[in-house]
Amino acid sequence: MLSHQDIWAALDKLAARFSMSSSAMARQAGLDPTTFNKSKRRGNDGKDRWPSTESLAKVLNTLGVSFADFAMLTAQSQAGRLSFAMGANVPLLRLSQAREDGFFDTSGFPVGEDWDEIRVPGVSDDNVFALQIAGDAMLPVLRDGDRAIVSPNANIRRGDRVIIKAQTGEVLAKSFDKMSAGRVQLLSLNENIPSRAFPLADIQWMAKIVWISQ
Repeated sequence: MLSHQDIWAALDKLAARFSMSSSAMARQAGLDPTTFNKSKRRGNDGKDRWPSTESLAKVLNTLGVSFADFAMLTAQSQAGRLSFAMGANVPLLRLSQAREDGFFDTSGFPVGEDWDEIRVPGVSDDNVFALQIAGDAMLPVLRDGDRAIVSPNANIRRGDRVIIKAQTGEVLAKSFDKMSAGRVQLLSLNENIPSRAFPLADIQWMAKIVWISQ
């Protein structure tokens, strides 16, 4: 039987594996930063408080971790063995290099041998890659030095952050707004930079940002 302590210990371990505090993990999932604070784990009456299924689902979805993996964490917590390991090496490319030819196929999947590698937790997609951000054009979402973890396989929905490569070679990070029969509307991540609309014929590929590594 899972205990209150097992669930919270598993959440703490999950945050640690992604090199984050519990507050940062909650914020990344779109939750109030105090959602997983230790002060929230018991009520004023001293009774145990459990994380909601909604908050847990949002965190797992954001991190790309399955519920089965999280259940394994809780089981290891019960046994006192918090040795949960997950992740894979993924190809890494500087944003400036992504503008060049030879690093992607026509669908946006990484190709070639001139990529670096980084270790990324929670990866189960063989086609995920990382782009090293340079400059401040994508503030406040992406900062200089951040690594955007990108999945060409992931479905894109309104509000998702995406990387787009135009036929001109231009590479942009935007927020996906909508797509019509012939155009894609993208919102800027930086309020000082205008949003863009692209004819589909002007786009080489578009892929979803599934995680941001700082």
